[in-house]
Amino acid sequence: MKAVLALEDGTLFYGTSIGISGEVTGEIVFNTGMMGYQEVLTDPSNYGLIVTMTYPLIGNYGIKHEGSKSDRPYVRGLVVRELCKTPSSWACDMTLDDYLKKHNIIGIEGIDTRALTRIIRDKGAMNGMISTHPDFKVNDKIETIKAFNLTKPASNVAVKDVVHYKGEGLKVAVIDYGIKQNILRALQNRECDVYLFPAFSLAEEILAVNPDGIVLSNGPGDPKDYTECIEAIKKLVAKKPVFGICLGHLLIALANGADTEKLKFGHRGCNYPVKDIKSDSIYITSQNHGYGVIENSLDTKRIEVTHRNMNDGAIEGLKYTDMPVFTVQFYPEVSPNPKDTEYLFDDFLELMAKSKGKVM
Repeated sequence: MKAVLALEDGTLFYGTSIGISGEVTGEIVFNTGMMGYQEVLTDPSNYGLIVTMTYPLIGNYGIKHEGSKSDRPYVRGLVVRELCKTPSSWACDMTLDDYLKKHNIIGIEGIDTRALTRIIRDKGAMNGMISTHPDFKVNDKIETIKAFNLTKPASNVAVKDVVHYKGEGLKVAVIDYGIKQNILRALQNRECDVYLFPAFSLAEEILAVNPDGIVLSNGPGDPKDYTECIEAIKKLVAKKPVFGICLGHLLIALANGADTEKLKFGHRGCNYPVKDIKSDSIYITSQNHGYGVIENSLDTKRIEVTHRNMNDGAIEGLKYTDMPVFTVQFYPEVSPNPKDTEYLFDDFLELMAKSKGKVM
């Protein structure tokens, strides 16, 4: 079946339908990972997005049940140059096309993804629509495409009730804005007693379990939309050690008087070099975000840049010198990369232990 991808500027790409037929609108983004497409599909931070994979062949190792970052895929649509129909892997449980169909996801293949990526890089982030309708007319859809917007999408991807993962170690409250399961596993692997809270939980509810520390997770959307969360964070950072990841990093910055902005085309992929300024080390990180902290908005008397993107110089980590709080804009549990930056979880445990007066 034929399909079309229409951008809000009127650009059209014609290709072949993958997944289910129909029509879907979302923000068009590109991911530069050569592998990890299953992780991309199931990352809750991609809620509301139509993801373009820049690597030309996608699906060659199929889908394996244990490879997901959450219980289901969250992308609104998928764009690829070529979809592999006959994957080859001992761990393959189904083809990528079957997976898209199973979860009612619309996609398109056979378009020039290099040209699409250059458009987004040159013109910046924009919305788009994938349609398999034979009578599709872009002029009838432009206003619908431009009008697409999601407000506070964490409400659609976070847990609805508190979940307790019992452990024998330090007690950690995690605020779920769309958390990846590997972040929880990283804490559980360190024997933490984890309480997972819904995104819009009150500070008083979180502090009621008397955690040793608090983790603010990744998640989708514009951080400035989460005004209630920001107010709660203001109360939390004054009480407990806090580790912010991705969206959590942005929300803590806003709670401390800094400002954020939408990036021209975001950082999405598993090959971003980041410098840890203190250790003078370079790590290859996995990233998935469309917003960043504005550097000249920082109060440099109390907020220190700890990590920096080596491609464009963007802020990738912050430390708050007047409170036990630090944050990063990349995934510290790091998959599918080598686990270079898992040391950040250990740093967080040391910070909690120090706050309690313990030696680790």
